[in-house]
Amino acid sequence: MSGLASAEERAAFIIAQTRLLPVPHAPEIALHVAEEATDLWQKTEDELAVIGLPPPFWAFAWAGGQALARHLLDHPSLVAGRHVLDFASGSGLVAIAAAKAGAARVEACDIDGFATAAIAINAEANGVAVSARLEDLVGRDEGWEVICAGDVCYERAMAEAVMDWLEQLNRRGATVLVGDPGRSYLPRENLEEIASYQVPVTRSLEDAEIKRSSVWRLRGSGV
Repeated sequence: MSGLASAEERAAFIIAQTRLLPVPHAPEIALHVAEEATDLWQKTEDELAVIGLPPPFWAFAWAGGQALARHLLDHPSLVAGRHVLDFASGSGLVAIAAAKAGAARVEACDIDGFATAAIAINAEANGVAVSARLEDLVGRDEGWEVICAGDVCYERAMAEAVMDWLEQLNRRGATVLVGDPGRSYLPRENLEEIASYQVPVTRSLEDAEIKRSSVWRLRGSGV
């Protein structure tokens, strides 16, 4: 498999390396996830230089995404009838939650082709329609009414670029929701915490088995 693997090859890899399981904090949704996190992570690291395979962020239900998905499922009025973008979607968890909550149109973007393949597979497994986009949409505005971003503040440069863009969307009237377990580069001064959850996570990837994870709204964001 090369770094330019076809959609079919990516899908086959995902099916072979994962198992369809309910999300711990949003069991209404099932995702294709890695049962042995370190094994899959090591596999991709070992093969990265050879086949161009990026780290498998798509193979896990991260804490911020679980919190955000739970919040959308419990508060469907946030997205019902609206055009939603799930940014840096990974597995598609938040996008699927938005679709289940009644969003009129759901898009999920990621820069990893394996993630967009996983999004399509997971959306089909959950019986919902999600448009998976293999694109970096930072800086663009396609009229989304709600933008969701889970677990995007783990690296300074990315967090700054993404949050600047989200601020622009917020200023023109979009609702911006961020799911995050308190990672280092979360700009709390610009955010309002609207919900908090105790989320089960993969200890081999996080620093605990349960992480307090919050849903944040950009100050002044629509609801």
